[in-house]
Amino acid sequence: MLAATIYVVLVGVLLAASWIALSTISERRATVLAAENMLAQLEGRLPLAGKDGRSPLGAAPADSPFLEGQTVTVAGAALLQRIGGAVNRIGGSVLSSQVDLQKTDSKDGWIGLVVTCEIKPDSLQQLLYDVEAGMPFLFIDQLVVQAPVIGVEQSRMRVLLTVSGQWWGGK
Repeated sequence: MLAATIYVVLVGVLLAASWIALSTISERRATVLAAENMLAQLEGRLPLAGKDGRSPLGAAPADSPFLEGQTVTVAGAALLQRIGGAVNRIGGSVLSSQVDLQKTDSKDGWIGLVVTCEIKPDSLQQLLYDVEAGMPFLFIDQLVVQAPVIGVEQSRMRVLLTVSGQWWGGK
């Protein structure tokens, strides 16, 4: 009886050790395969893909990172159109705008824009994301938010947004 118990325990220990060894080998194999896939993606042999088969960049814009236009004035108008479109997409309205072509950085190709708009309070984050995550690369220099009137339904908040982007200027 003692010998049978020792035999069963020994077989159980050996099975457990085998299972642990096989799971460790399986984990290492998965790690090596993931590293090989990452290397292939970095070398450009495979398209980038996430776990769901889509690109991890999602719908990343493929446009130019610079403001486009033959002249600095046209590039300023493109910047105004880009910000106006972002405000309109979230259901807001542009109250006033001013393109600043005379900034101290304008000689380096930087164009500024000051926009005052009214948006729904829950749309601010979406607006900021749209401005900073899209193309061309835009930078928010200043953000001033005036809270909506409390107690008034459908009240909108007023936002003063100063945005800048770089114009490539055909270089």
